[in-house]
Amino acid sequence: MAKNLVIVESPAKAKTIEKILGTDFEVKSCFGHIRDLEKDDMGIDIENNFKPKYVIPEDKEKIVKDLKKLAKDTEEVWLATDEDREGEAISWHLCEVLGLDPKSTKRIVFHEITKPAIENAVQHPRKLDMDRVNAQQARRILDRIVGFELSPVLWRKMSMRNSLSAGRVQSVAVRLIVEREREINTFTAVSTFKVEAWFTGKDINGKSISFKAEGPNKFKTAEDAEKFLQQCVGAAYTVKDIQVKPGKKSPAAPFTTSTLQQEASRKLGYSVSKTMLLAQKLYESGNITYMRTDSVNLSDTAVAEIEKAIKKSYGDRYHQHRKFKNKNESAQEAHEAIRPTYMENATVDDSDTRRLYELIWKRTIASQMSDAELEKTIAKIGISTNPEELTASGEVLKFDGFLKVYLEGQDDEDVNEDETQEGSLPPLSVKQSLDLREMKATERFSRPAPRYTEASLVKKLEELGIGRPSTYAPTITTIQKRNYVEKRDKEGIKRDYRILLLKNDKISKQTEAENTGAEKSKLFPTDLGMIVTDFLNQYFNSVMDYGFTAKIEGEFDEIASGKKVWNKMLKEFYSPFHKDVENTLENAERVKGERPLGTDAATGKPIVARMGRYGPMIQIGSVEDEEKPRFAKLKATQSIETISLDEAMELFKLPRTIGQFEDSDVVINIGRFGPYAQHDKKFYSLKKEMDPYTVELDEIAPLIVEKRTAKDERTIKVFEKEKIQVLKGPYGPYIKQGLKNYKIPKEKIDSAADLTVEEAKAIIEEAKANPPKKKAAARKKKAE
Repeated sequence: MAKNLVIVESPAKAKTIEKILGTDFEVKSCFGHIRDLEKDDMGIDIENNFKPKYVIPEDKEKIVKDLKKLAKDTEEVWLATDEDREGEAISWHLCEVLGLDPKSTKRIVFHEITKPAIENAVQHPRKLDMDRVNAQQARRILDRIVGFELSPVLWRKMSMRNSLSAGRVQSVAVRLIVEREREINTFTAVSTFKVEAWFTGKDINGKSISFKAEGPNKFKTAEDAEKFLQQCVGAAYTVKDIQVKPGKKSPAAPFTTSTLQQEASRKLGYSVSKTMLLAQKLYESGNITYMRTDSVNLSDTAVAEIEKAIKKSYGDRYHQHRKFKNKNESAQEAHEAIRPTYMENATVDDSDTRRLYELIWKRTIASQMSDAELEKTIAKIGISTNPEELTASGEVLKFDGFLKVYLEGQDDEDVNEDETQEGSLPPLSVKQSLDLREMKATERFSRPAPRYTEASLVKKLEELGIGRPSTYAPTITTIQKRNYVEKRDKEGIKRDYRILLLKNDKISKQTEAENTGAEKSKLFPTDLGMIVTDFLNQYFNSVMDYGFTAKIEGEFDEIASGKKVWNKMLKEFYSPFHKDVENTLENAERVKGERPLGTDAATGKPIVARMGRYGPMIQIGSVEDEEKPRFAKLKATQSIETISLDEAMELFKLPRTIGQFEDSDVVINIGRFGPYAQHDKKFYSLKKEMDPYTVELDEIAPLIVEKRTAKDERTIKVFEKEKIQVLKGPYGPYIKQGLKNYKIPKEKIDSAADLTVEEAKAIIEEAKANPPKKKAAARKKKAE
């Protein structure tokens, strides 16, 4: 038995640290949180100063038991959980559960898992920081209060389903997405005409090259643009003025959690959760510093290493010492930016994390490199027949500096549609005559603000002061799991635009088409998300207010720095919030989530778009009518807020009978689990690319044959009357009844083909009576 027991959160981290510390230390993982709030009565004694009631979850009982035994048999216990507030809280929970004294138990922290950092931490242990623990405890309790008190309000007042839930940061994040969607829906594009002229000139070798100049302004109408072109017919073009201005570009600061998430999304296409998963892996294997941080600071040791690496690889001219300062004054979750632990390692062996590591390495090394030096040339070109001037601009890179390694990406909202990529210009001189090849006035349309990506949403939350580094990824995951937001692509639509062309002193007109509005991996609010957001905005304005949510985050920071008492802060929040809950339960009307669309011409019955049990739908008629209402499910790309009457009526073309196959009708429809084809009393899910409103028999017939063959190959035995099947699966035979699968006991797997109906029923009953622990816990949680 080792003399010292070190406890960390993850097994991977434990393995790396144990190699560093040697035989006197045994390093064990607690696998994250070992205690959480009870589910009953919220797990908080509100009357007793918000005292939390903690329990050890069932799946952590064995871990706790093992740690207790190890702690009892060892001379000293060291707590080495992460240094952020969550890590501090885990250490405190370990003290409580293992019977350790928080005032004397050694607490060690480090920002990188390297031999010097770990050895230094062991030589300089500290005590548990109860202010940080209380800040995390206050966050957990406040979020539990909001979730537990708001969710039942939604169940009572919204007629969708009882799985609705609300959260403090999550609901505000959904609000951002909903508001952006409504901006887009109400946006009206305005067209203008942009003038561009192409000239030819000689380069230093006497070779003709083409370059572009832009008109003085945008024209609001085609008539104004044409008038400008008319004034240029027969004109001579002369360079009137040339300005050469030196310029520079500076590198971005090293990565914080949010900037890493943004850049990994732009450059690598990673989701926020994938980025954090890979970054965690890199940290635990000792390759990068701690990945939950809002600091842009680099340690003196790191700066010296980076300088050495730059000078070795690129030369002295490429190095420039920089000290970056945080814009966010509350940045305190960790003391350093995300960087490689060893700058000499430009890559890692692990294929999963290599691309992210190389991104971090490039960003870190670029942050200490020289500015890129530019020379910008702006030439004013006079028009002999027109008082206006054209402007040609070009950029020459004189010294690449940090651009040799890295250039930060941009989000859609940061890209100005008026900006054009500046190329180089030929040598020009004042009074030089230029030959016009052609001049175009092209119609361009204004665009609404783009929908959020996961990364640009993180950027917005950070700008508003909502959430902290550890909350971004779980927030974005949660709002998608709750079906308030979905990440998907949007296909563009064709749009015509006009071009007026001046060439050889003649003006011609033409129309061309462009694909517009296409988006990839953007966040769209669901109808459910919109309805819930509207309800919360109406009755819980303070909880949904961006400034209020940021203020709460600031109060957590004050608790962490010892300036505020945690339960006093909770009391100040709870009293007005609870009154709003009680008032809403008593006085608010039930939300139907309906939008009237018009009247059915054939029956005179009302048509509404509304939320149903399984999602948004169209309803013709009322439940009060003698005849049952007719229903149609909305397409994934349609919304209750924007669907038109004509689009709604199109949905009632289903079910469609598209012909006969093997003497039986083939009917296309949409059910709870999506579009399907019905043939000979059997159902076949349509492929993703098949549109149920247009798919034809020649596409469906092969699908039926393919799925039927696959099913036949999987089928071992069928008990038709009881609707029980014995099927082959990728992990062996199993029993299926309805939509549920049941595991066959090991001793009966080899004789699955000989199972009787009684034996199959017995296996099903046994499985129902003794569900696996994880499933049982999930059911219990759902019921609560």
